[in-house]
Amino acid sequence: MARVILILSGKGGVGKTTTSINLSAALHELGKDVLLVDSSLTTPDVGIHLGSPTAPINFHHVLSGRAKPHEAIYLHSSGFKVIPGSISLKDLRNAKPERMKKAIHSLKRYADFIIVDSAAGFSRETLHAIEAASELIVVTNPDLPSITNALKATKIAESHGKAVTGIIVTRKKSRKSEMTIKNIAEMLESEILGIIPEDDRVKDSIDLKEILLHKYPNSRASKAYKKIASRLIGQKYQEQQETFFGKFLRNMGFSR
Repeated sequence: MARVILILSGKGGVGKTTTSINLSAALHELGKDVLLVDSSLTTPDVGIHLGSPTAPINFHHVLSGRAKPHEAIYLHSSGFKVIPGSISLKDLRNAKPERMKKAIHSLKRYADFIIVDSAAGFSRETLHAIEAASELIVVTNPDLPSITNALKATKIAESHGKAVTGIIVTRKKSRKSEMTIKNIAEMLESEILGIIPEDDRVKDSIDLKEILLHKYPNSRASKAYKKIASRLIGQKYQEQQETFFGKFLRNMGFSR
């Protein structure tokens, strides 16, 4: 039976969708069958990040009763599966978030991992996504406003009886003004699953509508996501050595 992991954040702009996509890609690279579901009804960004903002059948159609959950599954070129959302206001009006739990649970036979990208904050759609998940990962930046909202996210998850698997700290710059990882762990009372360093390659990949792990696999952020994925499945992270040909391409400007 699939592990249903909700990627949650207390506020927008912390890298939640980027984390959902790259964690899905990293788990797939480790041989897992992965399905990424965009459960954000008001701001569905997964399709936009992947360069496919519209889809004939999407999660909004599932939640409006127009399609069955498995009919909205697409195979991304990277190898993992995706159920995108819709950017249509009409689809938004017709989607019923209370159908989310049943829809996601019906998808468990289609993957080893179901990664659910939630809406930021604590809207009704987010609460239904929490109900649908078996475990949660909270994404935050290392600043006080983000950490405060992340704390709210962990408390809401706990109030719904859901386990918080851990915290992913993104955009870590190692500045004195940032909260330390130790203080973040103590404040959130949760394990730190991993730290994603500030990396220009993240923005570059988003601008190009490419997956960071595929476009820039040797970037610091990519390696950090791979470490987290390895940790989730209980494996020791093995960094792949760059081949001579790969190094040659990189030096010529063709590498990632």
